[in-house]
Amino acid sequence: MARLPRLDLPGIPQHVVQRGNDRQACFATNVDYGQYLQELGEAALKHDCAVHAFVLITNHVHLLVTPSGTGAISRMMQAVGRRYVGSFNARYRRTGTLWEGRFKAALIDSERYLMACYRYIELNPVRAGMTTMPGDYPWSSYAHNAWGKQHPLITPHQEYLNLGLDPAARQTAYRELIREHLDEPQLIALRQHTQQQRAWGSDRFHQQIEALTQRAVSVRPRGRPPKPPETLEK
Repeated sequence: MARLPRLDLPGIPQHVVQRGNDRQACFATNVDYGQYLQELGEAALKHDCAVHAFVLITNHVHLLVTPSGTGAISRMMQAVGRRYVGSFNARYRRTGTLWEGRFKAALIDSERYLMACYRYIELNPVRAGMTTMPGDYPWSSYAHNAWGKQHPLITPHQEYLNLGLDPAARQTAYRELIREHLDEPQLIALRQHTQQQRAWGSDRFHQQIEALTQRAVSVRPRGRPPKPPETLEK
């Protein structure tokens, strides 16, 4: 069965996840992390994608990105993949694929769901036990969003700008927001919607996306649907 194209609409943020093939490491040294961010910045600029948040973990990547046009994120990720994987393979004298197939992406509602996605991404190292404070992890957008340490890759989303009237107020509000860790139902919901490449948001958001795409956008229950009950022959 042919796979459906991703839900992909201009101007709507997406939570993007790409994992290493067989969960192998995609970043081995600081050089790798730095190069990936450089390639991502150049590709985002070329393909007109606004990156709002990111985290690079040893064997996977999380991004929050708003594309300007349909297919822009795919073109961005393809460009990053071509350049980064080629350099990575040459640096470590390896061949073959690095990533686990196509990246996954979910549309994100630009209300409370978007800020939850910011937190999900930047708290990833804490949940993984790599650090106790998000600010101690160097390969994420937390320092930019929470403390104003400028990063050329980041473009603030309007919902982030709405946190305060000036940068200092926004950063203070964001740090307070980050202290509120996501609860388990939110974590599960975002992971499911991303894995199934659906739309994470309110019922109204789902209705809007379904009207635009003519496709179901809610997550499907896991496993096969139950069989109808057997009836006795008359």
